[in-house]
Amino acid sequence: MHRWTLALLTAGLLATTATGCAGDTASAPAAADAGPRRVEGTPRETLQLAEQLLIKECMEKQGHEYWVEPPDPENLSTRFPYVVDDLAWAKAHGYGTDLRLADDARARSNPNQRYFRSKPAKTRAVLVVAINGARPEGLSVRLPNGMEITHSDQGCQSTAQRQLYSDLQAWFRATRVADSLADTRIGLVMNDKRYKAAVEPWARCMRGQGYTYTGPGQTRAAATQPSTPWPRAKEVRLASAEARCALSSGLSSVAKALDTEYRDELRRRHPRESADLARLKHEALPRARAIVARGD
Repeated sequence: MHRWTLALLTAGLLATTATGCAGDTASAPAAADAGPRRVEGTPRETLQLAEQLLIKECMEKQGHEYWVEPPDPENLSTRFPYVVDDLAWAKAHGYGTDLRLADDARARSNPNQRYFRSKPAKTRAVLVVAINGARPEGLSVRLPNGMEITHSDQGCQSTAQRQLYSDLQAWFRATRVADSLADTRIGLVMNDKRYKAAVEPWARCMRGQGYTYTGPGQTRAAATQPSTPWPRAKEVRLASAEARCALSSGLSSVAKALDTEYRDELRRRHPRESADLARLKHEALPRARAIVARGD
């Protein structure tokens, strides 16, 4: 999702719903803030860039300005869902506080947010509808956990996804189910007795380095959620110890094996969405490459 999310949530107008069954006067950004260079990268990057270019085209047709958004950076929970196990990364970033602060700074200077904040309330509401649609209707999916998610099939984001993936409802269903299954998979791994057993030698290793945390969740919470931020050197020392113990104790290997096991199991349980997601991406890639090659 584009970074307007922050501004839109502040405005209280984001046109997406989920139901469970179980007047800033700052000037608009100059044209020099045109965003990232338009180059094709990996298939994932190409698809994201193409969607952004289509959103930009749609918004400009309605008389609005829009700047192509860079991909969201990979956060700590996504990169290391179970345990930090990359020692070089830990030594460079600790638990990623430096990366999060840099991303926060980029978000504050984001040209789309600056443009949004520069407009009066009435225009902001028009912008929200233009990009998200007027009401969260037209797209719906019931997730494996029983929650129903709905979204508008109108607005520039949906228009761009329809142009890119053709079957917008199938894309909406496949992506939302995939996101839900990713959360389910992490929960299954962390509750697996084999993962819990592997945490014990990790904790012993950590005690040998002077830390009494019983699991990686505790170390992460200690370093990233205190009321007073930790000094960078302290954060890096703890993250580095976690990574060394993850590798030497075998916790990293166990977590990765279980992650693969449950990923395959969930795909077998939900073959339609998994197959649709792969097919829609594959079919969209030539269109995405053509859109990127065309540029603005």
